Formats: sequence, structure tokens, C-alpha cells
Amino acid sequence: MSVETEPVPEVQSPPQQSLSTAAARNLATTTKSKPQMQEISSRWLLRKLPWVHVSGGTYRVNRRLSHAVGRGRVAFDLAGSEVRVVAPTLRELPALRGLTDEAVLEQLAERFVPRPFAAGDLLAQEGAPLEGLLLVAHGKVERIGTGKYGDATVLAVHADGDHLGEQALASADGRWPYSVKAATAGTALALPRAAFRELLDRSPALQARLAAHLAGHAAAQNEHGEAEIGMSAGHRGEFDLPTAFVDYELTPREYELSVAQTVLRVHSRVADLYSKPMDQTQQQLGLTVEALRERQEHEIVNNPEFGLLANCAVDQRIHTHAGAPTPDDLDELLAMRRDTDYLFAHPKAIAAFGREANRRGVYFSTADFGGHRVPAWRGVPILPCGKIPVRGGSTSIIAMRTGEENQGVVGLTQVGIPDEVEPGLNVRFMGIDDKAVVNYLVSAYYSAAILVPDALGVLENVEVDHPRS
Repeated sequence: MSVETEPVPEVQSPPQQSLSTAAARNLATTTKSKPQMQEISSRWLLRKLPWVHVSGGTYRVNRRLSHAVGRGRVAFDLAGSEVRVVAPTLRELPALRGLTDEAVLEQLAERFVPRPFAAGDLLAQEGAPLEGLLLVAHGKVERIGTGKYGDATVLAVHADGDHLGEQALASADGRWPYSVKAATAGTALALPRAAFRELLDRSPALQARLAAHLAGHAAAQNEHGEAEIGMSAGHRGEFDLPTAFVDYELTPREYELSVAQTVLRVHSRVADLYSKPMDQTQQQLGLTVEALRERQEHEIVNNPEFGLLANCAVDQRIHTHAGAPTPDDLDELLAMRRDTDYLFAHPKAIAAFGREANRRGVYFSTADFGGHRVPAWRGVPILPCGKIPVRGGSTSIIAMRTGEENQGVVGLTQVGIPDEVEPGLNVRFMGIDDKAVVNYLVSAYYSAAILVPDALGVLENVEVDHPRS
């Protein structure tokens, strides 16, 4: 049985009585914006670094002589379930700094024994015999001491690449001055003192290196490891005053200006015919310059030679105690230097710190910063820096003192270079090729220097993922 449907009446549109907007646009002038670019960021780091003019292309940082050898971090090779020390990185241990015998380093690396641990495991007991060196390959461990009234206190947190018990290499006997307790699961590598001594007895190169290390420790030095300046205070009468002089490092570090470059290509037909109302070449150059500045800030943070993250001294690095950044972590970071001008953090790290502060009922303040309201902690502005990497849900927070007068961190550049369009950045005409394409070389020259180690501190292993409720 079929059902008949009535036809739908056709709707008649009213006749057009005026010119449509679509047709009218053919006679209208279009208002255009300049080319936009999402990559452009606030670049607070470039804006707040004091820039030093480096006339010769190289900046030398002269320091007072230091007897204390800086410590670094050891690297590991993960082959399946096996963990092995990368032998050359053992030079990051102060007792082995400068050891050139690769064979000895390889033999030392082979003597390390893996030692897996679980959260809560006690790796070393305060007062127990110091039987060897411990390297933290993966995971977090806490260095625990005894307080004034016998209570346990967390002295520091150590993580990947850190080492403990180095005194076992220099002393035939000794005891742990603190306890070592695992905060997370992980793996450590242990070098028994007996295995080290066995290699020491038959390696003249290792003996010489260890003797030089002990001699440096025996030299008079202040709490920062610098050569002591003899003086007397509080004396009376005709007292024989000590003599003194200030010695300098014989091989100070030098920073050469780095460069970021690109060749901008603009077809002459485009530049000639399509440059009204906006100059095509200038718009192309403007966006290229912005991209170079973004790359410049990225390099100042991440470059392995002069970048802030790679060149921060190990004793100026700390780890978060609980993963997410807490007010306690930032307080500890600020307490490591006499003055902190800025804190730089990835926006996700700032949000994670805000969550932790809210959880504790603590509200951090804001600061009026160049017409911007930015978050601040203890009066120190926390500035966003998206160039600080986030890997595996964790990142870092940088604390910085700036300026030459304040023995801080400085940016390096050279002003007055040929064809300069901005300080330290120039655009040079390279000619027109046989395809009528105009070529411009765009270059930015820069670097960064840390004048003294405590000018820069880094809070590491900052977890930014939102905790599951």
C-alpha cells in the first residue's frame, strides 16, 4: 500500500534590490595586516640579559685561582637491562679530572658493579665503613644526616649522574659521614675500594693524578675552594702581619661569539611588482629576524658549549624533593646565591608551581615588570621561557643573577658590525643569481658567560604533569 505525499511548494526568493557585498568587494580596497607569526614569544631572557660588547669576538672570564676542582656528572650506556659507565666521563670526578690514560679509565669502568635499589632501601649507613664509590645511574637518592638533636634531616637529593662516597678513592680508611637512602626505585653502580686500590698500585698515571688531587686539597683555601688570602684581624700591638697576594687562574675560560645564519631569497619580480602597500623584502626580513632571535634564545638556554643549562656548575644544581616544584624547592634554589634577579621557567613549570602553592594554601605574589604583571616568589620575578625543554614530563627552573658589576650572567654580542639592522644582527646583500633571485645573508652573533659559578642555579627534575586525582 503506497502513501501519496504532497509536493513541497517551491520557496521563491525575493528579487535582489541592491548590489551584493560579494560583487562590491571587486571594487573595494582590502585592508591587510602585516604577516603574522606564531613562533614569536616574549623572549624575556634576551630582554633581561645585560649585553656586553665583545669587540674582538672573544670574551675571557678571569677568576681568582681555585684549588677545588669542579665536579660534573657521569654518563651511562644503557644496553638492554645492563648499565655501564661511559669511561671518558669518569673524568667528571674531581679525583680523576685531567687523567689522560684512556686504558685506565676503561679498566675503572669495568670494575663498577650494578646495584639495583627500591624506594626506601638504605644504600649507605652513617658511620659505617666507606667501602667504595657510588654512582647514581637512574633514580633519586637522599643524603640524610643527623640534626643537632639527633633527628634525621635530608641534606640533599641526588639523581642521574651524581656520585657519592668519593672519599673512598683518596683515603685508605674512612666512614660514611651521612646515610644514603633511595627515594625512588633505580640503579646505582658501585666501585669497591679494593678494586680501585688494586688498579692504583699498578698505574703510575692514576697515582700521579690522585697525588695532584690530594695536593690541591691540602692547599690553603676558602670555603669556595679559592686560594686563601692570608690576613689577621683582632690583633693588638706590634703584630707580625701575614703577607698575601691574589693569584689568578692561568687558563681562564674564553667564550667565542656564536652565530645563527640563514640566506633569505626574494625573487626580483616579487620585490619589484608586489611591494605596495607593503615592502615584500622588508616583511620577509622582519619575520626572518624574529626567527633568528627565537633561535638565539634557544641556543643561550640549550647550547652544549655555552648554554645555561649545560654550563651550570653541578654544585649549583638541586633536584626537587617530591617531583612537582614546591615553595620549599624554590626557597632552596634562591638560598644558593647571594642575590637572584630572575627565575626563568617553562609555562608548564609555572603552572605546576601554582598548583603546589594552592595545595598548601600559599599564594605567591606578582610583580610589576615593565608594564606587565608577572608571578613572583620572595620578590623575584618568575618569567616564562618556552625554550627550557620539557622531556618525559619533567623540566628545569633557572635562577639567575645578572650583570658584570654583580658577577652574574651576561649576554655577549658585538655591536657596530657591517650592515647592522639590530645590535649584533646584520643583513648583507649577496647578489642576484641567474634566476633573478635576490639573496641576503642574515646573521646574528651572540653567546653568554657565567662570571662566577653561583651566578646561575638550576632546579632539575621538575615534574609538570598534572597529578591524577
